[in-house]
Amino acid sequence: MNWFFRNLRTVLLALILALAVWVSAVTAADPDEVRAFPRPVTLEIIGQDPGLVIVGNVPEKVTITLRAPHSTWNELNNGSDGQVRAILDLSGLVAGEHNVEIQHQVKVRPVRVVSVSPQTLDLILEPLATKTVPIRLALRGEPAIGYQAGTAQLEPGETVISGPRSLIARVSQVQADLSMAGVRQDVQTTLPIRILDASGTAISGLTISPENVLVNLPITQQGGYRDIAVKVDVRGQVAGGYRLTNISVYPPVLTVFSENPLLVNDLPGFVETEPLNLNGESQNLETRLKLTLPAGISVVGDQTVQVQVGIAAIEGSLSLSGIPVEITGLGPGLQAHISPGTVDVILTGPLPVLDKLTPGDVKFVVDLTGLSSGTHQATPQPQILIPDIRVQSLNPATIEVIIELMGTPTPTATITVTPTKTLLPFSTPTRRP
Repeated sequence: MNWFFRNLRTVLLALILALAVWVSAVTAADPDEVRAFPRPVTLEIIGQDPGLVIVGNVPEKVTITLRAPHSTWNELNNGSDGQVRAILDLSGLVAGEHNVEIQHQVKVRPVRVVSVSPQTLDLILEPLATKTVPIRLALRGEPAIGYQAGTAQLEPGETVISGPRSLIARVSQVQADLSMAGVRQDVQTTLPIRILDASGTAISGLTISPENVLVNLPITQQGGYRDIAVKVDVRGQVAGGYRLTNISVYPPVLTVFSENPLLVNDLPGFVETEPLNLNGESQNLETRLKLTLPAGISVVGDQTVQVQVGIAAIEGSLSLSGIPVEITGLGPGLQAHISPGTVDVILTGPLPVLDKLTPGDVKFVVDLTGLSSGTHQATPQPQILIPDIRVQSLNPATIEVIIELMGTPTPTATITVTPTKTLLPFSTPTRRP
């Protein structure tokens, strides 16, 4: 026992050295790292008096920097958001200005909080006030000519706003904005409600219930006015081989007026344009036409309408037989023999173009670029001099090509071919009388 007390200093020194060595070893194996928590932390507000509200903006998230061993960071990175909390405690605070420190909690150990950003918040607490305000409807624009707006119905007719007393005192009105520019029928829509001060500036930071209002606005047509359709008076036939694809008019509906409402009511529901002559037309047409109106009736607005006419060629098919196949791209010192030497083709395209097509306008070429001696299968490629013509079918689709060294004797047969042209039957659309 006496020996222990005589060597107590040495024993304590040995223990301290051993502890230092252990701590050093642990730190070297799992070193501390200082980092910001990888996810912004939601700021939780607790203890707030229900009769008080915060004036101004409070950040929803804060950034927390932690010091922890590397192994603990793995747990923090892969864990849930509840591992780290940021708390703004308003317990016991009364109305007025306050500087409140943000508190923090970390469930994982060992961890030390290095900093919180922001660390404190300056905020103002005010008494909560509530006010019921009627909803005002602000109408923008005017209905279409000949129409008038009735009395709007709002559902609900008023709303409840709540928030800081100082902001409630600034409220002059709550308003919904509705555009009725050019409308021709009743309007039923849901609109958001805005809170405005005396100068018409929107006020934020208040709660409103409900946030939207249902608006019903009746629109009626005045006496002597009527909306009627426009019909194009088409005369004549387009050029042979062409067909009409579309006739459109803008505006398709217009408003007419008469001081005698009976004249307007007696209209058949449409008015015709002046005649549009399509005789011999083969291209799309766009023009403006006047309207044919009975005496005593006038058009409200522009006195003409825009008419667009679509005209397209009738599609047909054409068969060509015995079209020679040409060779291109044959390498030096080589000769080629093809079988068969001609092909039959069916072409499609606009009928007026097919009528003018000759066998000389179409040829087929086999490109032998890069091919060496031997037997090959090749696809003839069309070269058509007239646009808008397409190959529908090729017979045969491939031909045999024999490539040999120059001078190799190959028995050949001389064939004289005369291309023939056959116009295939097609369905002609019924033309407009």
